[in-house]
Amino acid sequence: MASNAIALSIAKSGIAQSRTHRESEKYVVAAYYFGNYHQDPRNDLAHGKGWTEWQLVKDAKPRFAGHKQPKVPLWGYGNESDPKVFEQKISAAARASISAFIFDWYWYNDGPFLQGALEDGYLHAINRADVEFAIMWANHDWFDLHPAKLTAPPHLQYPGEVTAATFDKLTTHIVKNYFSQDSYLKVDGCPYFSIYELYRFVLGMGGVEKAAAALQQFRDKVKAAGFRDLHFNAVTWGVQLLPGQTEVTDLKDLLARLNVDSTTSYVWIHHAQLKNFPASEYQDLASAYEVYRATASAKLGKPYYPNVSMGWDSSPRACQSDIYTQSSYPFMPVVQGNTPQRFGDALRSAKQFLDDSPDLKTKLLTVNSWNEWTEGSYLEPDKEHGYAYLEQIHAVFGSKA
Repeated sequence: MASNAIALSIAKSGIAQSRTHRESEKYVVAAYYFGNYHQDPRNDLAHGKGWTEWQLVKDAKPRFAGHKQPKVPLWGYGNESDPKVFEQKISAAARASISAFIFDWYWYNDGPFLQGALEDGYLHAINRADVEFAIMWANHDWFDLHPAKLTAPPHLQYPGEVTAATFDKLTTHIVKNYFSQDSYLKVDGCPYFSIYELYRFVLGMGGVEKAAAALQQFRDKVKAAGFRDLHFNAVTWGVQLLPGQTEVTDLKDLLARLNVDSTTSYVWIHHAQLKNFPASEYQDLASAYEVYRATASAKLGKPYYPNVSMGWDSSPRACQSDIYTQSSYPFMPVVQGNTPQRFGDALRSAKQFLDDSPDLKTKLLTVNSWNEWTEGSYLEPDKEHGYAYLEQIHAVFGSKA
């Protein structure tokens, strides 16, 4: 357990002074936030009343020699929908020079899912102005992978494709309830909004032209609310198939036709194959991602915000009584060697990339992740490393860095 400057400053500071937004800062460090650590009605039906993903964290076991599981959170198994719990997260993030949380945000055809962390936790935290927030619409299929069995195909609970009527409803909710907040992240004065699976959005809308029209209607809502425009970001990964096609679509053309403003990544493994099982090296993953990063803007035709991933270990989402053998997600290689020092090296590399990218007027970095505990990629302090990963962010991106 680490005893360090960040922990001490949090303990001594109380609630930090409020700030409106961080556009004056040279760098914007935005950590993805996965909100499945509070009770949700859908999870109550699927897993039993009161279930949260903390259960998988507690149940995790080492699956091979040298495998470090379970991970034990330094702060305990907190309820993220409690504003007091979220105030602790905000204080730690702010002291570590994290500018914003990008919430993995879910809304399906039958309505919202996992809103408690944001709407009950963050938005009711009295220090929320210290760390801004934004939305990444996580419009992927939701399967029952909590946990997943090796030999049984996962059950599709909520399809990711939504109708135009649903998109209209959810964007109205976003503009009214989120963009109106002083602490919402803006890029050049425009609220930042990201979509996780762009091709799935296009499929749901019924094609590129209809998707472009739906996005234009979204922009019109944003302008009517008093903003200059929307900053529309796309997470670029996966097979881009459109209706009636069997070949991969030209992603550069698709991004242009949808009037995307910028692109980024969610996690490194989307761009690199983990070659060794049961364990692959963090440095190999970092090197493979840097190859992708080097040409992303040119290939995509849009500004690319770099990503740094803290690690990868999806084994907690695998049924712990099943043999751990290489198969489909989550039976995947575990990334090892992701020490705080190597994470810091990756941050410095990303900072250099930002400095060397004149097309990026806003120097924004996405980080995976604040709390993907069951995918082995989290910044929250644990009992092994304490605040060490947060310290690395502060060392690289703090005001005195």
